[in-house]
Amino acid sequence: MTLALFAIAAFLIGSIPFGYVIGILFFNTDIRKSGSGNIGAMNALRTIGKGGAVAVLLLDALKGFLPPFLVLHFDLLPPYGAAIVAVAAMLGHCFSPWMGWKGGKGVATSFGAIFALCPAAGFVAIGGWVVGALVSRYSSVGSMLGSVLAAVALWYFTRDPWLTAYGIFAAAFIVYTHRENIARLLAGRENPIKL
Repeated sequence: MTLALFAIAAFLIGSIPFGYVIGILFFNTDIRKSGSGNIGAMNALRTIGKGGAVAVLLLDALKGFLPPFLVLHFDLLPPYGAAIVAVAAMLGHCFSPWMGWKGGKGVATSFGAIFALCPAAGFVAIGGWVVGALVSRYSSVGSMLGSVLAAVALWYFTRDPWLTAYGIFAAAFIVYTHRENIARLLAGRENPIKL
């Protein structure tokens, strides 16, 4: 029962559509109607600029970080509970009930959760994103590379099967949420990062 309540709470926290909220409140813009239509940080960058994108990125990461961090910091649940709570937060972001069960692709929220589960793995995730994005000039490549490397790093640094399982699930899920990006990459139609 305790695990279910924490998972529901994490899902609801994850479901807060910060990209939409910030776009409407501060820029009078519904970012779903521009660019990719996604509510994540990269579409926010294209739609409302750098300041709005940074705010969306940090808030989306925070809602992934906070639930598993609190669970682990206060020893409220064992590692498997933290992993499940992290999954719930990421799924809340991707399937927000406030957005008609749609949402972002889960990258920032997942990276936030990884920082809560193992900070070292979180830095690996960020490093993977930076390298992938710089080399390819595509955020989608960085997102997928960072997620895959994070799964490996979770195992390397923690040796915990539950935390590693979260990493594997998150990596596979983020590759799935980027399926359209993969199709565009193969067709040579993916939009590069433009700062």
